[in-house]
Amino acid sequence: MTWTYLTDMDGVLVKEEHLIPGADEFLAELRANEIKFLVLTNNSIYTPRDLRARLERTGIDIPEEAIWTSALATAKFLASQRPNGSAFVIGEAGLTTALHEVGYVLTEVDPDYVVLGETRTYSFSAITRAIRLIDNGAKFIATNPDATGPSLEGSMPATGSVAALIEKATGRSPYFVGKPNPLMMRSALRRLGAHSENTLMIGDRMDTDVHSGIEAGLQTILTLTGISTRETAERYPYRPTLVIDSIADLIGRTRDPFGTE
Repeated sequence: MTWTYLTDMDGVLVKEEHLIPGADEFLAELRANEIKFLVLTNNSIYTPRDLRARLERTGIDIPEEAIWTSALATAKFLASQRPNGSAFVIGEAGLTTALHEVGYVLTEVDPDYVVLGETRTYSFSAITRAIRLIDNGAKFIATNPDATGPSLEGSMPATGSVAALIEKATGRSPYFVGKPNPLMMRSALRRLGAHSENTLMIGDRMDTDVHSGIEAGLQTILTLTGISTRETAERYPYRPTLVIDSIADLIGRTRDPFGTE
């Protein structure tokens, strides 16, 4: 069987702007073996071009077309639901660019959707505006449910936490597009032209990466260089197919990661 790889970025390939040892060799082996892959991230702040530049600084060269973000998945979903619609957006360039590229108009006046993404500078006035627009009938979409995200100083509130604030104020739950929604996995599979039965997902989080991989019918690999540990993984009612210490453990095994041949 020829495998196709979906892999998370933060905690798997890089951590706090540093290369995780072996990540560059792993990706080089995928290319050498002509194995299709896509790098997935729930981070909606950056465009694929931005992320490529970020990865290049760590020593990883990945083309833009091999990067799939929750912002791109959200834009694709909205374009399928209401083509050429309108949205009030709380987010940064990764999200606004993705929405513009599918023909969406960004507006504060009677939008079809309020779309919440990741940003380092959440504005209370923008959150208040979002609450009022949702109260007036706008549908509530969020790029991903992650409650916290990493920073050099430690954890910081992320999209899920702000979504909870807006939900509490409006009584309206958001529809989350990113992981663990298997919708993001299926959109990634379509982008690659791949099928679930021969695709695996590598991630560092049980609650998003492994969860979404299992729900999309993929084989899953948990790497211990990010959020989850062997101990915390035991708390979940589901299990990854394989647990590895680091992405480096897959070097030399990309054709047969589970040792079945």
